[in-house]
Amino acid sequence: MFTNDHDLPRVSVIVPVKNGAQKIGGLLDSLMQVDYDREMLEIVVVDGNSSDNTREIVLRYPTVRLLTEERPGLNAARNTGIRNSTGEVIAFTDSDCIVSKDWVKKIVEDFGEKEVGCVGGNALRFYDDLISRYCDESLMPVMRIFTEKKTLSKVKPPVQYPAGCNMAIRRSILAEAGEFDENIEYGFDEDELVERICSTGHTMVLDPDLLVSHKHRSSVRELLKQTFRYGRGMSVLLREKGLKSIFSKWILLIIFGLILWTALLSSLSILAVLTGSLGFLYVFSGLLVFPFASLALFYVYRTVVYRDRKWKRVFAYPLMDVSRFVVFVFGSVYQFVKSYRKRRNQ
Repeated sequence: MFTNDHDLPRVSVIVPVKNGAQKIGGLLDSLMQVDYDREMLEIVVVDGNSSDNTREIVLRYPTVRLLTEERPGLNAARNTGIRNSTGEVIAFTDSDCIVSKDWVKKIVEDFGEKEVGCVGGNALRFYDDLISRYCDESLMPVMRIFTEKKTLSKVKPPVQYPAGCNMAIRRSILAEAGEFDENIEYGFDEDELVERICSTGHTMVLDPDLLVSHKHRSSVRELLKQTFRYGRGMSVLLREKGLKSIFSKWILLIIFGLILWTALLSSLSILAVLTGSLGFLYVFSGLLVFPFASLALFYVYRTVVYRDRKWKRVFAYPLMDVSRFVVFVFGSVYQFVKSYRKRRNQ
């Protein structure tokens, strides 16, 4: 337990980055401003062989340690940062984030009980454009958003676990839980570690006041590309961990639901054509429109609650929600087929 200023632990902030020249300066500026004893804080940037001038920007900050990791993947960079840092508490954020001034202090406060193995907080939008607002306001937020502080003994998909750009772990826990699994890529990599940490009997704290600002994707195309990668990551997790992970069971349920929905719509359309019955066509149309209509009503309610008169969300958000859901599943199926073919050809 860390009970007073004399007990403050040493904190290591690990930042994995590749080609982040346009954004990492803002992050490092914010880290220079955090309200924490500088003698008890170290900042380690792990560069993945950037081809832009990321390294040159990092070197402008003399108190920041710069490492290079030639192996691909976020987890390889994170593990390199862990092995080359000294903090009792290891915090993680990304180059496209801005941390709050009390970020480190809040992390330490959330580790107040010895049972706590990891903590996480909110990653809210930095910009206020339509896409950035959607990422926070969607029924399926791009980053996990917590409205109240919770202490949990296990992860609870789809949102009750930390995001990798705003999380911290206690170093001593790694001896039991292990480091990041470097075989897991594209997404859900940090979540798998959190699940292992909870399996050792430790808890996690989810704190909405532990805040970073995140520079979300700036276009629908970039957002869908990110979602496709997340889908691939879920498939990799399923391949690596099987049904031992709660996330694996979650994705199987999602894929099964979409397959069942598609099969039902296909059957109704075939029956409508073969029988010429308008009844089948009406049911088909109703089922096809139902997700969009339900989501639109949800966002009408949100708009009324927010009282901001931003009615564009009622039309745009349902389309993006459905698109992200479908792209996520396609990403999972794509990675599954790709992995299967690779194993078959070996």
